[in-house]
Amino acid sequence: MAVLLALVSAMLYGTSDFIGGVLSTRIRPWTAAFTGQLSGGLILVVASLASGSELSWSAVGWGALSGLGGGIGVIYLYRGLANGRMGVVAPLSGVGAALVPAVVGVALGDRPSPLSWVGIIAALPATWLVAAGEDGHGAVDPSAAKRGGSGVLDGLIAGAGFGIGFAALAQAPTESGQWPITFDLLTAALVAIIGATIARQAWLPREASAVPAISTGVLAAAALVAFLAATHHGMLAVTGIIAALYPAATVLLAVVVLREHIHRAQALGLGLCAVAVALVAGG
Repeated sequence: MAVLLALVSAMLYGTSDFIGGVLSTRIRPWTAAFTGQLSGGLILVVASLASGSELSWSAVGWGALSGLGGGIGVIYLYRGLANGRMGVVAPLSGVGAALVPAVVGVALGDRPSPLSWVGIIAALPATWLVAAGEDGHGAVDPSAAKRGGSGVLDGLIAGAGFGIGFAALAQAPTESGQWPITFDLLTAALVAIIGATIARQAWLPREASAVPAISTGVLAAAALVAFLAATHHGMLAVTGIIAALYPAATVLLAVVVLREHIHRAQALGLGLCAVAVALVAGG
């Protein structure tokens, strides 16, 4: 059950990222991020109030920490992508999102089986290859060096942020229902505002074309709900790795919807994703 829920989370996250990527070609990325996170958070406020779940300081704290990590991850991901470092930032952030929860889970007592460990290890290069693109290294704008480095630092910080977000959310008390996710998304929306302000970029949605961004927040909220449920049924070291395979869903949607070509490295990465899931599930 835990692996299945984590897979659902990855699919929903990947779909949200796909839609967000398409929208970011039409509206400002900061606007898309803020609109999506705020929309998802407000929807969960209503859902949490209706469910009567217990609102505690623990739920608020872990949710806010998760949102802070995810929000910082988005800031550095966008900064790296804006500077033409997609082939460096995207795979590093993906691996970080997978590795940090695994390390935290093991540190807190998770003990995956040997077969699951093989799957966990296979998931790391799988995530890299899927996210990196054409040749396993990806395209980097030659002018990126003039704008400040290779993007390694951006990718590492983004990955650490996403990974901390996953790990923190898993620590929320089960009786809190969806409140931790609510504060996760609302905090991420606030971080998006702060990041956009620091970057001197507009973030407030002012055009009707920003409305579809609401769907990214709904999908992200659903993904977090599935992930939180997965952590309640299984080990963080396992569920975090599976949920972090979301770039595979984004790539597959790009192939089906946009008719994009799968490069050899990505095909290898997708195959490794399938192997990793099978090994983890079998373990």
